[in-house]
Amino acid sequence: MRKVAIIASNGGLETAYKTLNIATAAAATDAQVAIFFTFDALSIIHKDAENMLQLAPGKEQYAEGFKRAGVPSVGELIEVARESGVKMIGCQMTMDVVGLKEEDFVEGIEVGGAATFLDFAFDADVTVTF
Repeated sequence: MRKVAIIASNGGLETAYKTLNIATAAAATDAQVAIFFTFDALSIIHKDAENMLQLAPGKEQYAEGFKRAGVPSVGELIEVARESGVKMIGCQMTMDVVGLKEEDFVEGIEVGGAATFLDFAFDADVTVTF
């Protein structure tokens, strides 16, 4: 089985969509997928992601485009990822640094360090970073 390892370290709505699009597309091809959310990307899996994730300045045109194209919300994509078996790992170190706890995140998130992700990523066929 193919494995796709994704590192998400940037915040923002665009990063959320890129990360979750690749993850769910890979899962749809029956690949095993893991995403390691670290630093600003923890906002993607935060319970308050809808209010936290913003478009970068100058990218406002995407908001209307997402609606017009019927693109699912970040929350809906997280649910699709979870249902598709995507392993979502929140970085323990970053959580400790910024004072976040597991209960701050959506259901189904695993909390772990870099070693947890690397156990999966060492034999990944594809590695992507956002």
